[in-house]
Amino acid sequence: MDNNRKVSDSRVDVVLIGAGIMSATLGVMLKELQPDINIEIFERLDVLAAESSDAMNNAGTGHSAFCELNYTPQRPDGSIEIKKAINIAEQFEISKEFWAFLIENDYVSSPKDFIVKVPHMSFVWGADNVTYLKKRQEALTKHHFFKGMLYSEDREQLKQWIPLIMEGRNDTEKVSATYMDIGTDVNFGTLTRILFDKLSKQPGVNLHINHDVEDINRKRDGSWQVKVKDKITGECRKVNTTFVFVGAGGGALPLLQKSGIRESRGFGGFPVSGQWLVCRNEDVIKQHNAKVYGKASVGSPPMSVPHLDSRLVNGKKELLFGPYAGFSTRFLKKGSLLDLFKSIKFNNIRPLLSVGLHEMALTKYLISQVLQSPADRLKALQDYYPNAKAEDWTLDNAGQRVQIIKKDEKRGGKLEFGTEVVTSADGTISALLGASPGASTSVPIMITLLERCFKTKITSPAWQDKLRQMIPSYGQSLSKDEALADATRERTSKVLGLD
Repeated sequence: MDNNRKVSDSRVDVVLIGAGIMSATLGVMLKELQPDINIEIFERLDVLAAESSDAMNNAGTGHSAFCELNYTPQRPDGSIEIKKAINIAEQFEISKEFWAFLIENDYVSSPKDFIVKVPHMSFVWGADNVTYLKKRQEALTKHHFFKGMLYSEDREQLKQWIPLIMEGRNDTEKVSATYMDIGTDVNFGTLTRILFDKLSKQPGVNLHINHDVEDINRKRDGSWQVKVKDKITGECRKVNTTFVFVGAGGGALPLLQKSGIRESRGFGGFPVSGQWLVCRNEDVIKQHNAKVYGKASVGSPPMSVPHLDSRLVNGKKELLFGPYAGFSTRFLKKGSLLDLFKSIKFNNIRPLLSVGLHEMALTKYLISQVLQSPADRLKALQDYYPNAKAEDWTLDNAGQRVQIIKKDEKRGGKLEFGTEVVTSADGTISALLGASPGASTSVPIMITLLERCFKTKITSPAWQDKLRQMIPSYGQSLSKDEALADATRERTSKVLGLD
């Protein structure tokens, strides 16, 4: 990687803005689909994947809907809605197919460099929550993605699964948990850096760190001119390109707005910061080996779902609890305090005001989180780990998220907690907005982008053949075809060392 390499003023095929997992995935896919393609990649920081994709900044590290209760809401009649869980589980299986392709084609030397097997669990207490979790398990296990999900209210069984969580807990408290042995922990920061290292060594690919994209303008011929500033030398350059992808995390919205495309109108952003309690006691860390998700407090947003989370970061086992939310006007962890104010435009004022009016519960929640004392944070941790001691944990900053605000015919505007790909009508520019489940579904998100933006090429026999090499189930439904799903999961588990 040469961050001082001269950026050509002549036209290139593709510009990728932001060196996170989304750009890395798209870059590899495009280079596989069209080996002679020219790609320029720009990252504003001096480190790759340092914003949303890095392990300590990424809240999920393997969203597959096994344990995340916010993906399975309870309907008014008491039944459980599982459609979103099925969709996310399918997307994660597709991501694993692509990661298996990366292993088989020497992009990654060992799967253990970025993915390991970690059980996924849900844990609740209280009679109503226990009833809900049992219904959830019964509903999910009717679908083949979730067969093998265990449920237990037996305290001895729970002590085997989650000793830290059960230790010191009131014996009269009604508790239950579900257990999925095939859960994973994915280090997207490591995977991103591995992919960019391989990608940047290929002909026609240039990766530039410490380069800030200042503007994006459409030219008369329909192509794009990207203005880039070298943060080290101060030099500004203009790069002409046929296609632009804005995968800049929280920085995607301002850049999308600068493009001026009609599809960007009405979009706004609501920035939310996050923090973790990180365990520093090795004896405690050794006793927990699972991603354990609970239920968000009544009135709390989906992003507030607490979890006691085992992770492998840079080869070392870590234990985190959180996330604790906060509010910042920055759109990026290392952004400007003016980011939110600069994003306010005439075309998105109404959606922003509407969300501000109708999301008072979120505002109150964020205020309460900001005002939390160390004792308050410890109390939240002790709900999950009753014997937790303050001296074993330190507070660390997580990533910055920008939740999507968009137009809504009934209310004027609404707040979205997912991800959304915004693409121009001609498919020459596309941006990814939002957060969770994000990285875990990066592969199907990028496939959707390819289908929108490269409509002619993607139907060609050459691209179709290559797509099926990368994603063998491409064009088929894993959620509807149980035999295909089982065969796919068996194959990817073996290649990724998860069996």
